[in-house]
Amino acid sequence: MLKDCRKSKIDLILVKSLSRFGRDAKETMTTIRRLKQMGIGVYIELGGINTLTSPDSVVDLYAAFDQAESQNKSDNIKFGLRQRMKSGKTMLNHSQFLGYTKGPDGVLQVVPEEAEIVRKIFDLYVQGNGVRKIKRYLEEHGIKTVTGKSEWSTSTVDRMLSNEKYVGQVLMQKTYTPDFLTGKQVKNDGQLDMYLVEDAHEAIIDRETFDRVQKMKGQMKHKGQIEQIL
Repeated sequence: MLKDCRKSKIDLILVKSLSRFGRDAKETMTTIRRLKQMGIGVYIELGGINTLTSPDSVVDLYAAFDQAESQNKSDNIKFGLRQRMKSGKTMLNHSQFLGYTKGPDGVLQVVPEEAEIVRKIFDLYVQGNGVRKIKRYLEEHGIKTVTGKSEWSTSTVDRMLSNEKYVGQVLMQKTYTPDFLTGKQVKNDGQLDMYLVEDAHEAIIDRETFDRVQKMKGQMKHKGQIEQIL
C-alpha cells in the first residue's frame, strides 16, 4: 500500500478503525504521519476522523484508545478460554490429525484406517526402529501423511510418538500468545498452567505402549547428550 502511495496512486485511505492499521499505536502514528507528508489522509469511519484535517494529538489519542480496546478484547477472550480449560472442556485448534477427525460435537473420533498407521508407527519404534527408519518404512510402503503427502518428515513422526492424544488425553495450553499485537504463539515452558483432561476421547494406543515409547525416547535423548559431551 505504501508503495502505491509513493507513486501517487492513492489519495485517501478508508478504515473502519485503527486497530488493524498497525501493530501498535506507535507504528500506526508513524505510518499516518508519513502518509500525511505525502498529502494522503486516513479516514477513520468509527469517529469520522480525517487525519489530514484533524490535529495530531486527536489522532494519537484515538490510536491509543483503539490499542487499549484491542488489548481488552484479547484479555477477555483469553480469560474465557482459560476458564473453559479449568472446567475440563477440551479445545482443539485443528480439525484433523492422523488417526482422528473432529466430530460434530468437537470430540475427536477415531478414523480406523488411519489408526492402524498410528499403531504401526508405535510398534515400529518399540521394535527398535528410530524415526528415520520409520519415515523410510512409511514412504516405501506408500503410506501417505494426513495431508496426503507421500514424503514424511522425521519431526512429524517424532511428534506423533509423544502426542498424548493417542492415549485419549488432551493437554491444553501447550502454547500461548504473549503479545496480542503480533499474535505469535510460543511454547509454554511453565509460564502458564497447562490442563490435562483424561479420557477425553477414544484412545488408539494403550497406556503401557505409550509410556514405554516415552521411556525409550528419553533414553535416546540422554544417550545423544552424553555422546555430544564425549
